[in-house]
Amino acid sequence: MTELLTAEGLRLVEVAPPTVPAEQRAAMNRAWDEAVLANPALFDGPVALCAGLSRDAGEGLVVSWSRTTYRYFALRRVPDATALRSLFVSVVQPTDDGRVFVGRMSSSTSAPGRWQFPGGSVEPPTGDEPLDEPALRRHAALELAEETGIATPAAALTRCLVTHGEDGQIGVHYLAPPLPASRLHERFAALAAAETAQGRAPEFDRMALVGSAAQLPDLVGPHVLYLEPVLAWLNRRVGS
Repeated sequence: MTELLTAEGLRLVEVAPPTVPAEQRAAMNRAWDEAVLANPALFDGPVALCAGLSRDAGEGLVVSWSRTTYRYFALRRVPDATALRSLFVSVVQPTDDGRVFVGRMSSSTSAPGRWQFPGGSVEPPTGDEPLDEPALRRHAALELAEETGIATPAAALTRCLVTHGEDGQIGVHYLAPPLPASRLHERFAALAAAETAQGRAPEFDRMALVGSAAQLPDLVGPHVLYLEPVLAWLNRRVGS
């Protein structure tokens, strides 16, 4: 089950990283090494973990987060370990006719074959830069460009939902201005061709435009848990 949350404001608060017992840390490192052997494209870069979600005194949401690296997600493969929760952004890119873009993760990614909106895990800021909503919006715009070829200014993205998955993951979803379907197809094809020409696998190996959650069974492969409820929410929003 995925909880859909709306909020007037979103505040991010950094907290200390979690403590992992030595035995679980060793098992985590082994699981990470095995994952890298299976997929050498994985990298142990910096990532922001979700440490908590709460409401503030008003109508806003407070997300607590910690600095760590991608290998800590391997705790999900360690028996009896507390699986760490990810904080991610995504972009709902609609077309002029009311459909939205979804992409299928390529074999070089951590979830090959999975359909989702453009987006990805949030990375912590460098130096004295804060992790705040403008930073999330910039990250979402970057993910949209890197995965679809669509360059949209961060200021043009509007936060529409926050999702809280049953696995504890927190997603901050932004709505992009609508574009013609033909432009989405053209930009995605150009991006995929450019990545392939440089010997790199694009993050999405396929794209589709879907108009409702009822069309998800037509996609070949699994999809992220939030996709169905967010599409249903969009349909209700358009119909209201």
